[in-house]
Amino acid sequence: MPRRQPTGPRVMAQVAMVMNLDKCIGCHTCSVTCKQTWTNRSGTEYVWFNNVETRPGQGYPRGYEDQDKWQGGWRLKGRRLVPRTGGRARRLARLFANPELPSLDDYYQPWTYDYDNLTTAPLGEDLPTAPPRSLIDGRPTDITWGPNWDDDLGGGPEHLAGDPVLAKMTEKVRLEYEQAYLFYLPRICEHCLNPSCVAVCPSGALYKRVEDGIVLVDQDRCRGWRMCVSGCPYKKVYFNHRSGKAEKCTFCYPRIEAGEPTVCSETCVGRLRYLGVLLYDPDKVGEAAAVPDEKDLYEAQLRCFLDPHDPDVARAAEASGIPHDWIEAARRSPVHALISRYKVALPLHPEYRTMPMVWYIPPLSPVVDALTTTGHDGEDPANLFGAIDALRIPVSYLAELFTAGDPEPVEAALCRLAAMRSHMRRINLGEERDPAIAHAVDMDQDTIESMYRLLALAKYEERYVIPTGYAAGAAHEGMNDGCSLDGDGLPGMMPGAFPDADTFHAPPVPTPAGAGSGAGSGAGSGAGTGLAGRFNLLNWNGRGRPSGLFPQRGEATE
Repeated sequence: MPRRQPTGPRVMAQVAMVMNLDKCIGCHTCSVTCKQTWTNRSGTEYVWFNNVETRPGQGYPRGYEDQDKWQGGWRLKGRRLVPRTGGRARRLARLFANPELPSLDDYYQPWTYDYDNLTTAPLGEDLPTAPPRSLIDGRPTDITWGPNWDDDLGGGPEHLAGDPVLAKMTEKVRLEYEQAYLFYLPRICEHCLNPSCVAVCPSGALYKRVEDGIVLVDQDRCRGWRMCVSGCPYKKVYFNHRSGKAEKCTFCYPRIEAGEPTVCSETCVGRLRYLGVLLYDPDKVGEAAAVPDEKDLYEAQLRCFLDPHDPDVARAAEASGIPHDWIEAARRSPVHALISRYKVALPLHPEYRTMPMVWYIPPLSPVVDALTTTGHDGEDPANLFGAIDALRIPVSYLAELFTAGDPEPVEAALCRLAAMRSHMRRINLGEERDPAIAHAVDMDQDTIESMYRLLALAKYEERYVIPTGYAAGAAHEGMNDGCSLDGDGLPGMMPGAFPDADTFHAPPVPTPAGAGSGAGSGAGSGAGTGLAGRFNLLNWNGRGRPSGLFPQRGEATE
């Protein structure tokens, strides 16, 4: 008897993140712990999977938001989405010459200090110093840029002309920037629903996991073409110059699979990060990403998300192979609540059309203090809502960051946050509740109080609702689904995979049991392709015919 096809939408699950920018204090703890966990190896000295930027500022790498220069993300060609870097023919023609690739100077020249000079300097009248030295070649260097050079105005007005977002503002906003209330913007890979880095990879090394939506790099497949670096509009894919491989934020997938939060979330001092599961309809993603007006992208992405409390959605999710505990986690997800129910979280640069899945609650700014200094009651709802347009952080600047220039969703989110502040002030002072405050922002009193608990009082298990990992499908027999961090201490560097470029005497070694994609066993990982032992063109001096450059004749395929 044929199996009955499930009715309803096709459902997929995505582990997503929301960050509350009102809580970020710019301490960089998340960046340091991520650096120590994931990028403390040779070849990744300049790499920061997580970095915290001061806004306004140029960011890291500097000016990464200028897609007219870097050509990242997608663009509409007629009614069809195509990568900004061009079609397959254009990318193939530029395989060995990519002018849209950021240089090391666009990131920064990583450095350390010659501390040995402090103890070995000869006796003299002058105190010895620890001069800076490059981490790339060890030579003396000048410190001219850093991963957060704009930190607390570290770059100063001299560098702010390079902020692509600020350049879109009016002259008045630009001139008054120094009086603006600065805020911090933590950034990681967006793990997009429509990732352009995956689309432009010539070797198919980047992929989006079916089970949780995390975007990863198959280190065995990666050939170091670096098209993914150009294709990512957020510039969150990096090139390891030691291994010749692409690397990126993994969303700490080993921890996620165990039901634990990412390292950056675990160590966040301000407790500003929320992790949870979102259910979405994958058939709507392409249509949503291709809406003609950029200002409609935010609402279009919202329509892709499904309500886990809907019985039809739950049945369709189980029919799609999503476990019951994931559906329950989606119902308790703080991310779903902040994005779809309260609508206070917004995506970063939706105009790139990648459908990002790391969202942000915009900072409310010191609006109460600003009103109080003018002699008004800063907590009065009428004054509070009226002052949203006069915030020291220009709403137009926030709109360029989070809603493709549309100020209405930003104003709506800020008004909900202001209403929550005013409503809770009445409760804390023992005053009578005013239902008009909640109704003014299309909410009720219970909803405002539950939003307040989530944003202000939520405990660990409420901020991080992460089910344990599951296999989206049965693995094929003999699939090589181990971890390619084995061997030589670097991703994808299996024994013999990178023979010496001068001697070429290292024979190709078959992939050992337990070595594979380095990115989990999710569907589409491409593990077990037997790429170990092939020659890396980046190490070739152009002479001879090294072993592994061409496949052997009569090579058996399995």
